[in-house]
Amino acid sequence: MEKAASFLFAGTIFNKKKYADEIARFKEKKETENEVDYLSSFERVNPGSEEVTVSTKKRKRKQAASEAVEGFNVFKSSKKALVISEENKTDEGEDNLSKEKKKINLKLEADSILRKQYNIHVSGNKVASPLKSFADLSSVYGCESYLLHNFAKLGFKEPTPIQRQAIPVLLSGRECFACAPTGSGKTLAFVSPMLMKLKHASTEGVRAVILCPTRELAAQTTRECKKLAEGNKFYIKLLTKKLIRSAHLTKLRCDILISTPLRLSSAIKKRKLDLSRVEYLVLDESDKLFELGLIKQIDSVVKACSNPSIIRSLFSATLPDSVEELARTIMHDAVRVIIGRKNTASESVNQKLVFAGTEEGKLLALRQSFQERLNPPVLIFVQSKERAKELYEELKFDNIRVGVIHSDLSETQRENVVNDFRAGKTWVLIATDVIARGMDFKGVNCVINYDFPDSAAAYIHRIGRSGRAGRTGEAITFYTEDDVPFLRNIANVMAASGCEVPSWIMALRKLRWKKHRPKRESILTIPDVAEE
Repeated sequence: MEKAASFLFAGTIFNKKKYADEIARFKEKKETENEVDYLSSFERVNPGSEEVTVSTKKRKRKQAASEAVEGFNVFKSSKKALVISEENKTDEGEDNLSKEKKKINLKLEADSILRKQYNIHVSGNKVASPLKSFADLSSVYGCESYLLHNFAKLGFKEPTPIQRQAIPVLLSGRECFACAPTGSGKTLAFVSPMLMKLKHASTEGVRAVILCPTRELAAQTTRECKKLAEGNKFYIKLLTKKLIRSAHLTKLRCDILISTPLRLSSAIKKRKLDLSRVEYLVLDESDKLFELGLIKQIDSVVKACSNPSIIRSLFSATLPDSVEELARTIMHDAVRVIIGRKNTASESVNQKLVFAGTEEGKLLALRQSFQERLNPPVLIFVQSKERAKELYEELKFDNIRVGVIHSDLSETQRENVVNDFRAGKTWVLIATDVIARGMDFKGVNCVINYDFPDSAAAYIHRIGRSGRAGRTGEAITFYTEDDVPFLRNIANVMAASGCEVPSWIMALRKLRWKKHRPKRESILTIPDVAEE
C-alpha cells in the first residue's frame, strides 16, 4: 500500500512528521485486521487447533495437499461412505461390548458384597448370583406361588446364607458340595430347587433321591419335603422295610425317594428299583455317609443313578478334606460353598467345659446342674448304647421325665421316643451319636456331653442340636483325667466359634486323634441293677 501511495503521489511532498499520529493509527488498524483475517482462515483450515508452530510456506503446502485429496475423493464417495459406515459399526460394537463388560463387572461386584455380608465363600467357575430375598426365586427362576406360600407358612421370611447361595447354584444346573453350620437350613436349600426343577408329579418312576445316614434323619427329611411340597401333588416316599418287602415296589409312583444307604442298596440288589431316570441325588450329612462302613453302599447307589444329566449335591456341617476329594471323583464341575469358617460350631451356642474328675464326679455334676437350673428340653450324649441304658436307669426316678434312644430299640419305639421329646412329654433325652446327625428338635435349650466326644466333628454335630434357626443355646462338656490329652481339639473348635477358652487349655499339645473312646467305669450306682 505504501509503494502504491508513493507511486501515485510521486513528485509531491508529504510531511510525515506532521501526520505521524494518523499514520501510526492507520498501521495499527491494518495489522489487527490482518491478524483477524489470518486467524479466521487458520480456524477454517485447522478447526480445534490452539497453537500454530509451522511456517507460512508449510501451511500453504498442507492446505494445497488437503484440497487435492478432497478433489480426488469426489470420484470415490461410495467407498468412503462404506468405510465410514463400517467404522461406525465397529465403534458401536466396541461401545456395546464395553457396556456389557461394565454390567458384568457391576454384577460381580454386587455379588461379592452380598457374599461378604453373609460370610459366604464360593469356589468354581461362573457361580450363580446369591439370592437377595425369596422374591428372586419367582422373578429370576420362575418359582411357583405354592412354594413361596409354603416358605411363609413355615416361618421362612428371609433366606439363610446357605440358602442364598446353594439354591441358585442348583437351579443353574451345577453340582454342589456345601458346608454350613448346624441349624442353618440346609434341608430347604436342597429340597426347594429340587421341587422347582421337577415342576409336577410324574408316573415315570423315581426322579430324585435323598440319602441320609440315619432312619430318624430320613424320616425327618421326608416330613420337611412334604411340608414344602404342599399344594403340589408330588409323590414323596420314605423307603422302609415294609416298602422293600412289597411286591409292587417296581410299580411304585414316586417322585422323591428318601432313604438310608443300606436300605436303598439292598433294594437295588434285589432289582426292585430302577434309578436310571433320577435327575437329582443329594447326600445329606455327607461326611458320615462317606465313612468306611458306608462307602460301598454309596457307590452302588451312585452307579445305579445312571442318568447322564444327573445333578449331585453334598451337604453337611463338617466337610473333611478326604470327603472333598471323594466328592470330586463323582462330581463334574462342582461349586464349593462354605458358610463362615469350615468345620466350625454354631456361634449361637454358648459352650462350656466342666472338669468332673471321675465317672462318679460326672453323675454328681449332672444332678447338681439339674437341681440348680433345669431348662428343658435337654439332650444328653453318651458314647455307647450300654452307657445310655445305665444313665437312664440312674435318672428315671429323679422326677425329671427322662427318655432314652439307642440302636437296640425297634423302629416304632425310636419313633415314639422322638415324638414324645418333640411334644414335650419328655424333658431330658439320653442319646448316642445316632441322633446327633441332622435331627431338628425345635428349641433344645441345652446339650450336655456326658461322655467326651470322640472327634471334633462329633462335637460340632452334638452341640448343633441346640441354637438352631437363629435361637440361642447352651452346650456343657464334662471331661475327666482320661480326656485331658484330647481337650485341645475341642478347645480349638470353641475358640473358632468365639467362645472363651482358658489359656492353659490352649497351651496343651494338640493330638492327632482318630477315635477317642476310652473304656469307662460303669455309670450305675444302684446295687440291684448293677448285679443284674
